[in-house]
Amino acid sequence: MSNDKDTGGIKLKINGQTHLLDVSPDMPLLWVLRDKLGLTGTKYGCGRAICGACTVHVDGLQRRSCATPVSAVLKSEIITIEGLTGPVATAVKAAWVSLNVPQCGYCQSGQIMSTVALLAQNRSPGDDQIETALAGNLCRCATYYRIRAAVKHAAATLGTAHDLS
Repeated sequence: MSNDKDTGGIKLKINGQTHLLDVSPDMPLLWVLRDKLGLTGTKYGCGRAICGACTVHVDGLQRRSCATPVSAVLKSEIITIEGLTGPVATAVKAAWVSLNVPQCGYCQSGQIMSTVALLAQNRSPGDDQIETALAGNLCRCATYYRIRAAVKHAAATLGTAHDLS
């Protein structure tokens, strides 16, 4: 949450827990998650914020953790795939399983994080909105058809209720 000069560490709130870490402020968030905290669901893909495998939520919005220094998220709530909860997350995860979306699965945490961010804002997205929201998530196995079908399935499951909690 802030740089703690008394202890020489950096405080980050990740998945509802505060962590005091002895890391450089310039260290990418991805490496803090994977190497320091063991949260390996967030994947390293390209290292340049292009592929989306490293997508996390920062204050409810999707962010590429490979290109985000920890100094940029000191006062933020960070959610990884391991900490993703709530009705939208539940519907998305269920749709992924129901439609057998992953092939190799490497990109799926980023795809799911982006889908949850989309459906938290828009419970009934059209094809263009889905395309825009997922455009930064690459899938080497080309399961885009199943991914988009799962987005629509999750949206239909959620209906048009306004309670986003």
